[in-house]
Amino acid sequence: MTEKDFEVTDRVDITDVTCPITFVKAKVALDGLDVGDVLEIKLNGGEPLGNVPRSFEAEGQKVLAREDLPDGTHLLWVKKLVD
Repeated sequence: MTEKDFEVTDRVDITDVTCPITFVKAKVALDGLDVGDVLEIKLNGGEPLGNVPRSFEAEGQKVLAREDLPDGTHLLWVKKLVD
């Protein structure tokens, strides 16, 4: 596991859905948090791994880190900067 200098506020697993629902499900989870909170997102590679972080950054959120897991999924940490 990557050493992180932030605390996770909430977690969401979007490995069971496909694009574009991946971002929608992650966005709903982040929308429920306060500015400054961090969401941990478990997602698949391919389209979700490209689209989800890019979409959050386009909305003004901060992607803090990403970790590739042995099972082929990934963890992504996003800090909410704007409502």
